[in-house]
Amino acid sequence: MGGAGVVWGCWVWAGRGSAGGWLLYRPPTSRPHSPFKPWQYTYTYYNWPPGYKAQSEEEFRQTQTKVNGLQQSPTSSNYRAVELDNIPLPTTGGHVTAEVKMPSGASDVPLIEDNRDGTVSVRYAPREEGLHELHVKYNSEHVQGSPFKFHVDSISSGYVTAYGTGLVHGITGEPCNFTISTKDAGAGGLSLAVEGSSKAEISCHDNKDGTVSVSYLPTAPGEYKVSVKFAEKHIKGSPYSVKITGEGRKRNQISVGSQSEVSLPGKVTDSDIKSLNASIQAPSGLEEPCFLKKLPNGHLGISFTPREVGEHLVSVKRMGTHIANSPFKITVGEKEVGDASKVKITGKSLSEGKTHTENQFTIDTRDAGYGGLSLSIEGPSKADIQCKDNEDGTLTIGYKPTEPGYYIINLKFADNHVPGSPFTAKVTGEGTNRQTERIKRQREAVPLTEVGSQCRLTFKLPGISPFDLGATVTSPGGVTEAAEIGEVEDGLYGVNFVPKELGVHTVSVKYQEMHIPGSPFQFTVGPLKDGGAHRVHAGGPGLERGEQDMPNEFNVWTREAGAGSLAISVEGPSKAEIDFKDRKDGSCYVSYGVAEQGEYRVGIKFNDKHIPDSPYKVYITPSMGEARKVELAQFPDQGAMPNKPQSLLVCKNGAKGHLDCKFTAPSGQEEDCFTDLLDGDLYSVRFVPKEIGIHYIHIKFNGIHIPGSPFRLRIGKDEADPAAVSVAGKGIESCVSGQKTDFIVDTCNAGAGTLAVTVDGPSKVSMDCTEVEEGYKVRYTPLVAGDYYIAVKYNSYHVVGSPWKVKCTGESHADKGTVQESSSVVVETVEKSKTGEKGHHATIIPRFTSDATKVTSKGLGLKKAHINRQNNFTVNASAAGNNILYVGVYGPKAPCEEVYIKHIGHHNYQIGYVVRERGDYILMVKWGEEHIPGSPFHVQV
Repeated sequence: MGGAGVVWGCWVWAGRGSAGGWLLYRPPTSRPHSPFKPWQYTYTYYNWPPGYKAQSEEEFRQTQTKVNGLQQSPTSSNYRAVELDNIPLPTTGGHVTAEVKMPSGASDVPLIEDNRDGTVSVRYAPREEGLHELHVKYNSEHVQGSPFKFHVDSISSGYVTAYGTGLVHGITGEPCNFTISTKDAGAGGLSLAVEGSSKAEISCHDNKDGTVSVSYLPTAPGEYKVSVKFAEKHIKGSPYSVKITGEGRKRNQISVGSQSEVSLPGKVTDSDIKSLNASIQAPSGLEEPCFLKKLPNGHLGISFTPREVGEHLVSVKRMGTHIANSPFKITVGEKEVGDASKVKITGKSLSEGKTHTENQFTIDTRDAGYGGLSLSIEGPSKADIQCKDNEDGTLTIGYKPTEPGYYIINLKFADNHVPGSPFTAKVTGEGTNRQTERIKRQREAVPLTEVGSQCRLTFKLPGISPFDLGATVTSPGGVTEAAEIGEVEDGLYGVNFVPKELGVHTVSVKYQEMHIPGSPFQFTVGPLKDGGAHRVHAGGPGLERGEQDMPNEFNVWTREAGAGSLAISVEGPSKAEIDFKDRKDGSCYVSYGVAEQGEYRVGIKFNDKHIPDSPYKVYITPSMGEARKVELAQFPDQGAMPNKPQSLLVCKNGAKGHLDCKFTAPSGQEEDCFTDLLDGDLYSVRFVPKEIGIHYIHIKFNGIHIPGSPFRLRIGKDEADPAAVSVAGKGIESCVSGQKTDFIVDTCNAGAGTLAVTVDGPSKVSMDCTEVEEGYKVRYTPLVAGDYYIAVKYNSYHVVGSPWKVKCTGESHADKGTVQESSSVVVETVEKSKTGEKGHHATIIPRFTSDATKVTSKGLGLKKAHINRQNNFTVNASAAGNNILYVGVYGPKAPCEEVYIKHIGHHNYQIGYVVRERGDYILMVKWGEEHIPGSPFHVQV
């Protein structure tokens, strides 16, 4: 998400009169550069003769003629026509308008041409010189990139001028072109630079007529600056601001480990390894986590990437304390240090390739020392990558793209670019004719919520039973209470609660005892702490699966992100129809329909950045047909034990065809179910689950999933609750490049589960995860300054607050990539409690905030009772805060036989009790530790 700008590819030219320019020098692309500084080169320019004419922006003054006290611009024939091609529209079938704001403040109307391919072209004949703005709107809303800025020069100015679409707008993955005219400008040095969010390699061609054609290739959307200098001064209009739009590039990446292993004194067991963590400090002071392993001889070994020559210190600790003889000293020789400049790459596929073909090249690291190799390929399609170890120190890499266009190949060794990286490969051939539909909507910030106000979180889940829904809200102080769920309209539900504290609350929504997609939710009471794309979440069946010619629905929650633009795209074999509904509460509903089956990608962006987990891969099945008649008649209870037979009933309801059932275990293993005909259209489906966790039951009819399939069945007592996990520490707040930092993932009372931590940023990080008393400590060392995003998931659900945006400052210690790079660690956790004991929960009493004086009670059972029948009364504690209700009845000889307490919602309770003997009884009702008004009550039986 995001990243610092990159300056790429300066070219140097010399202009001599009207004879045009010629190329003096093109810098080698393999020249090493500082990873955090712009991609820039310095050159020696030719001297130019006295009298040359170069004009800077500051020196330029527009000439105008006054007529009757008004300013009149020169005629349009003095200026070049402006032509902007292929401006993408969010969808088709709407109304497009365009308007030009001139430097004088007046407005003009350009000509719009519909290209009938989802884009329009704009033609405009300027009437003024200077900076213009072009507003292009679709159904009264700006299209992506609008407003566009362009500079208009006089044709016969005698100065160096630049013009063309590539100075105004462009599309990712497509060349952006413009022209520079040096006619009558004298002799001087001409230099170009492009700065933006991706590498944009420049190519130039001398037209031999006093003009130069320039082309550059941006590979990521965003705003770019194109600088054109003549005689070391910007020409008028430079630097130009260029809006590059598009969905961005599809990326795939792999990593191949190649690390140095060192044996340390002393023997260890497998259990010792789990309780130890290690870090290595280089002579420069750079400290990184490193991996520990048990070597075949039983000794303790460490694995790390050598970055410097000299003596290193290895610290090995158990629960924060050095083990015996730690820190250890090891020496790294010159040949062991990973050197990216010594990596050799051969093969034509680094510059050209074919679609649907494995394009191969070879990497030779034999002379480059130790280091991890990372490869990423981004382009119009997500190219499959194959890596073959030739077992001679070389690797053969193959990539198979499915769409033609330009692909960027990033290749790093020991976290630094190899010579020539990143490479640009032009891929030709037939594509897959995938189609994309987009919509874009502006999202307003919702009003702040206050303590004591009514709060609501809404979501749509069609086709479910509301009786299987449940919700809780956990306050910042750790108090958890039940929340009311109401059906707002068909399939739309709202979780209602009244907060009692300021800060971030956790709203957990479960269906059949499992979190719904998106849950647990973050809900901030009071001012929002931070906003942006990383605070947007989405979930719903339409992001997991779908059906041809049917609405496929999902929810998007933007409340925590603040104001911004939300863009939805659907790409696949057929064009989608997208429906959008704003609920005006920080959430919205999206539905899309497609005409063909197959694999689709649903992209969700906020302020032009992908939200967490976007884009989503969704498989659209064929229309159900007869399968729609088949229904699930009976399903096993959740939480059954493994190795016990389970059965369910399926009714065909007259459908004609074949029933097929399979189940998938948490490990991914797929097995067939046993299907027996019971009576008519009723079938029994039996299977034996052998693993603990979520199993998926796939029920197909004529090869097509029936409604609701695959069904989820939880086997075993699942105590892993992502809503109970919290994260804290400096490592999720800020960090410094080259310095180790950490944070704690508190899993106490969250149960055992799978903890997955991912760090995305401008480069990979060294990281590890070790067990501590309250959970798990994650340590990482960033090597490049920039923004990092830390995602923490528990059993595949984001914990509250995830992902975190962490700003890294300081000097960089590795090369910055042109794309986001990921590092991750996965740990199978053990059950923990606050006391540090494993295997069971400690009893923890939450902190209650309540007022027993505000509890009311009524009913005949408070005054009089009858023997051998139930006597009733009610208690209303809805205005008394949060606490536990205690009821006790004591008779003349012994306590009463039975007392029933039933919560009927909103802290309203119905109480019933049965007495067997006559006499005077004492009825005690407490809200927490305090008696409610009137208690203890005296009841005569």
